[in-house]
Amino acid sequence: MKKTLIVNANIVNEGQVMPGDVLIAGERIEKIGQHLSDPGAQVVDAGGRLLMPGVIDDQVHFREPGLTHKGTIRTESRAAVAGGITTYMEMPNTVPNTFTQQLLEEKYQIASRDSLANYSFYIGGSNDNLEEVLKTDLTRVCGMKIFMGSSTGNLLVDNPQVLDGFFSRFEGLITTHCEHEPSLKKNEADFRARLGEDIPIHLHPQIRNEEVCYRSSSFAVDLAKKHGTRLHILHISTARETELFSNQLPLEKKKITAEACIHHLWFCDQDYERLGTRIKWNPAIKSADDRA
Repeated sequence: MKKTLIVNANIVNEGQVMPGDVLIAGERIEKIGQHLSDPGAQVVDAGGRLLMPGVIDDQVHFREPGLTHKGTIRTESRAAVAGGITTYMEMPNTVPNTFTQQLLEEKYQIASRDSLANYSFYIGGSNDNLEEVLKTDLTRVCGMKIFMGSSTGNLLVDNPQVLDGFFSRFEGLITTHCEHEPSLKKNEADFRARLGEDIPIHLHPQIRNEEVCYRSSSFAVDLAKKHGTRLHILHISTARETELFSNQLPLEKKKITAEACIHHLWFCDQDYERLGTRIKWNPAIKSADDRA
């Protein structure tokens, strides 16, 4: 079995950076420590560089099937590996939306043939596919995705009874895009009434504002607490939303979690004037205080 010994590295692991060596046997890490040696191993001197585990990206939007002129599972997984992503979890807003077990299986078949990284796929929730989602094999599927705000296509789930059904009956991880649809639509209508159809891009965060995000995120958290659901809220974009989550519990006991994307931590609403639609995302980039 081929062995590789990486020495003189700064190892990033479990929230710490420490100097050390890593011995790899075949495709598995055999030992992590300091001053390791193995006479049969090929030695690679890291020269003090950072050595990180492969990253798991829990939210990617590939474009196969349906939009392969933009990207395929092969091209996007290749890009992932080039950036240090060794595992990805892909979202259901392809064409057609991944609302059935058959469509989900078709993605797995494509990935088994073409993917250059480890993979899993979310099944999408809709207002009328609860029973289909409950057929999901949770030993091979990372979870389900619910769009609680209309970001793309017809993935919006806005029926409170349906949402309660998903949160009470689905036993796996539920991930959500959280924006309160009625508030969003009202804000948009108000701006159209005042400004017409061509709304300036710098108003995007006022349409998809703090209240839009918080009302939806807080509703999702309330549902998860009510039913004991495993919930992960994707791409929170406001400081107020962070108040919904606690760091008092150890990670292994947490059932409700969230994440922020790099662009929400890097840009703020003042950047719209300079960058325009190049930083148009849903949820929108918010204020400098939210970024902080």
